[in-house]
Amino acid sequence: MNIDAWLKSNTFHHSTFWDLKQLVDEKERQNLKISLCIPTLNEEHTIGKEIVIFRSELMTRYPLIDEIAVIDSGSTDRTLEVAASFGADTYFSGDILPSQGFKRGKGENLWKAIHQLEGDIIVYVDADITNIHSRFVYGLVAPLLYQPETQYVKAFYDRPLAFSQGIRPSGGGRVTEILTRPLFSLFFPELTALMQPLSGEYAVRRKVLEEIAFPIGYGVEISHLIDVYTKWGLYAFAQTDLDKRVHRNQDTRDLGKMAFGILQSFLNRAQQLGMVDVKSEVSSILRQFQTREQMFEQKQFTIVEEERPPIITVDEYREKFHA
Repeated sequence: MNIDAWLKSNTFHHSTFWDLKQLVDEKERQNLKISLCIPTLNEEHTIGKEIVIFRSELMTRYPLIDEIAVIDSGSTDRTLEVAASFGADTYFSGDILPSQGFKRGKGENLWKAIHQLEGDIIVYVDADITNIHSRFVYGLVAPLLYQPETQYVKAFYDRPLAFSQGIRPSGGGRVTEILTRPLFSLFFPELTALMQPLSGEYAVRRKVLEEIAFPIGYGVEISHLIDVYTKWGLYAFAQTDLDKRVHRNQDTRDLGKMAFGILQSFLNRAQQLGMVDVKSEVSSILRQFQTREQMFEQKQFTIVEEERPPIITVDEYREKFHA
């Protein structure tokens, strides 16, 4: 296991890449196009600030990215109106590849973006970040520009800091530490080197995105990591410390739904790889409890982690990019 060596060579801090002019020069030297995708669902309060910062810093001042696109799942607020007013290209996911139908979910948006956007590198950034900064893009793109062997760069936040009582560990979110990290420790120990495997910010080469499947919902990040790891190995990854990320927190029940979808995707991958043998059909119903007037009430949620196939298998995509 080569975790320590990988951490030294493939873990970065965003401040390493402060010279944005040098990044632009390297992008132009390699003749690359870079696209930014922001998947959305009802994000009218934060989407405008993200677009203003990314356009002003990374398109106007330093032309690092070539397009900013909001891919929306069907917002009922003013998300698309706000995004368009600040200069982003806006799309309803259902209008992209209409022959493939529409499925609501973040993973669906990410998958459709591969067809819609033109970049050789696609950067995904969540829409709910309140302390947004241009480092959320250039910190992820830089390792791809400077290390040809790197294919997929993940963000992480809150590096270890010393304080009077000792060291505060740099951990992921609650689902990462309670579910994902234990699963990786059991089945894919090298993937524990990724500080925050479920982070919503990452940059990937198109040729990699073309060849991996996309769960339409909560399982998309964990599936990506397993698929890229099994195809290309640990050294396909890099990760960048972005210091701090501020966003709205989800309550425990919502995290339970997330964990349920992630576990489905994980079991699918583990079974395909022959690591587990699930002999009976797995339920797609999550059961949770709430109290109402001193009575316990069971709530049931049907969560099915459907998957989109590698987009290279879609005829329209091949015609557009590989004719």
